[in-house]
Amino acid sequence: MANKINISNKQVYREYEILEKFTAGIVLYGTEIKSIRQGKASLSDSWCNFIDGELYARGLQIAEYSFGTHNNHIPKRDRKLLLSRHELTKLERKVKEKGFTIVTIELFLNDAGLAKLEIGLARGKAVHDKREDLKKKDMNREMERHFKK
Repeated sequence: MANKINISNKQVYREYEILEKFTAGIVLYGTEIKSIRQGKASLSDSWCNFIDGELYARGLQIAEYSFGTHNNHIPKRDRKLLLSRHELTKLERKVKEKGFTIVTIELFLNDAGLAKLEIGLARGKAVHDKREDLKKKDMNREMERHFKK
């Protein structure tokens, strides 16, 4: 496919420390995939949680399809994620531990044109960790400028 869609959640790396990444399929309606192909989706306030042993993406905003009729989808509905049973049990066990959560990182279309969601097992960063990351970025930027001359 010539048209690559990559919609990312830019806040994730600032707010969380990503320990492990997974790629999951998403159960979508027809108008939802058409809207994603137009690039009209947002991951800004989305996260994942377990409901009855199944993993769902919550807060994933997919705008209504502009040419959709009365059969259009609900923009902020919960969407089921498709992972293997082994991955689901591993994630569910980790989430039950204190301090872990599952965050959405990136929504993309694979080579076959299917929508995939990259999710990550994450731990929230403390304020001092965020400051250290900013200091490291600034130092690396200064070093790049210095060596570029």
